[in-house]
Amino acid sequence: MSQQYAGKAIGVFEFDNLVACIVALDAATKTADVVVQGVERNRLKSGACVKIRGSVSDVRAAMDAALREGGRLGKLYSSTVIASPAADTETAIAMTINK
Repeated sequence: MSQQYAGKAIGVFEFDNLVACIVALDAATKTADVVVQGVERNRLKSGACVKIRGSVSDVRAAMDAALREGGRLGKLYSSTVIASPAADTETAIAMTINK
């Protein structure tokens, strides 16, 4: 795991189209103190999976804004917040970045 994410919560969301993901990501980063860990395009569809990191409260606030704004332009496939990812989960998350 990258040390910059140690002890940070993760928020993950996926919409059915890239425009909704970009708008959602913009809303998230303007709403709270979060950083973008990755954006992975879906290989078989036109959407993307977005990962943001920060404190639990910042990630929750950013996710609320992201889901609200992105939902205006696309269909939400899934979303979650993990307050304290386990070491093995961090390894799996890192493996998907830039894939």
